[in-house]
Amino acid sequence: MPATVVIGTQWGDEGKGKIVDILAADVDIVVRFHGGNNAGHTVVVKGEKTILNLIPAGVLHPGRICMMGPGLVIDPEVLTGEINTLRARGYLASDAWLRISEQAHLIMPYHRAIDRARERLRGAGKIGTTGRGIGPAYEDKMARTGIRVGDLFDETGFREALGRSVREKNGYLQAILGEAPLSFDDIYASYTGYRDLLRPFVSDTGAELRAALATGGRVLLEGAHGTMLDVDHGTYPFVTSSSVVAGAAAAGAGLPPHAIGRVIGIAKAYTTRVGGGPFPTELTDALGERLRADGDEYGSTTGRPRRCGWFDAVVVRQAVVLSGVDSLALTKLDVLTGIDPLRVCVAYELGGRRLVSPPTTGTAWERLTPVYEDLPGWREPLSRARALGDLPVNARRYVERLVALVGARVALLSIGAQREQTIRLD
Repeated sequence: MPATVVIGTQWGDEGKGKIVDILAADVDIVVRFHGGNNAGHTVVVKGEKTILNLIPAGVLHPGRICMMGPGLVIDPEVLTGEINTLRARGYLASDAWLRISEQAHLIMPYHRAIDRARERLRGAGKIGTTGRGIGPAYEDKMARTGIRVGDLFDETGFREALGRSVREKNGYLQAILGEAPLSFDDIYASYTGYRDLLRPFVSDTGAELRAALATGGRVLLEGAHGTMLDVDHGTYPFVTSSSVVAGAAAAGAGLPPHAIGRVIGIAKAYTTRVGGGPFPTELTDALGERLRADGDEYGSTTGRPRRCGWFDAVVVRQAVVLSGVDSLALTKLDVLTGIDPLRVCVAYELGGRRLVSPPTTGTAWERLTPVYEDLPGWREPLSRARALGDLPVNARRYVERLVALVGARVALLSIGAQREQTIRLD
C-alpha cells in the first residue's frame, strides 16, 4: 500500500499534530521526515494536552511504530527528555515502537550557540529562528562535516569528528561572533552519555520502512512545517532550513518517490505565522488579537504569540500545486464563529498587476497588497457538529468557497481541539 504524506500548506502551526494523531489510528508506521525540535505538534486526547517536538504524533496510539527518518536533525538532550516524559505517562511501552535513523544528523551545543549569536547580531533584521541550532546543523550536513546519530556508536570516529568540529566552531564563535568557546570534554561526556539511552532505538530506518511497505504496511509521513517556510519555495530568507514539501518526504524518510500514493494538506481556516517575514493578510488590530485569544495561537515549542490574519488562498493554492495535494484537512473553523463578514485573500496586487500565485523575491513580498473577497459569517457554535449538515449554512458556504479557490477538496474538518471534534468528509 502506498504511503500517505501530511504537509502544512501555510506558515506552519496549521494543526498537523491533531490530524496526524487522527490518521495514525489507521496506519502501522508514522514517520517524521525533516526538521528538528524547532517544530511542535500539540495533540489533545481526553482533555490532556501533549506537545511533541521530535517524536511523530502517532506515539499516542499504542503499537504504532514512530520513525525519525534520515532527513531530521536531532538534539539528543531534547529527544531523551521527550522519551522519558512519554514513558512516564504510559506511552512508548515497547522499545520497538520508536525507531531512530542512524543517518539523521545530531544537533550539537555549538550549533545552538551559533544560532543564538547570529540572531542577536542581526538586530532589527532578525529571522525569528528558535535558536535551537537547526540551521547550523543543516549547514554542517551540507558541508559534509556533520556528526550523525550512528557516529555516536563509533568511539574513535566520534572523538575525532567532535574534536575537529569543536576546534573549528570555537574559532568562529570567538573571532566572528564574539562568544565564549565551548568545552570539548563537556560535550564529549554528555553526548557519549546518550549512547545507552538511544541504542535500543537506532537502526537503518529506511530499510525497515521499505520492508514494511513491501509487505503491505500502512505508512504515514509526517511533515513538520508549513510550505511557505520551505527553504526553496517559501518566503526566503524567513524560512526553515529544510525542504518541507511532499517531494522531500521520500528522501527524508528513505523511500523511492513511487512509494507515495496520497498527499494530505493541512490548512487553518484563517492564517497564522510565528517570527518575522512577509504576511500579507496579517491583522494587527483587535480582530487579530481576538483570533489569537480564541484560537490559542501561541507556539507549541516556544510559546511565542502567533501573528494572525485572514485566510490566504494564494498561499494555500501554491502549496496544493507544489505538493500535489489530493485533499485538505481544514482546522480551527470554530474560531471564526461570530466574525462577520469573513475576508478571504483571493489574489495579490503588485505594481498594477494582479497575481494569483506568490512572488519569488523578498522585495516583491514587501510591496504587494492582498485582494479580498468578503463572505458572510455565522454565530452558531460548531463544537458539537459531527457531520457537514450540522454546520450553519454560512459555515458550509465558507468551506465550499475555500475549496473552489485553492483547488483541493476538504476531507477533514476540525472544529475543536479534541479528536472527536472532527468531521470526516472522506
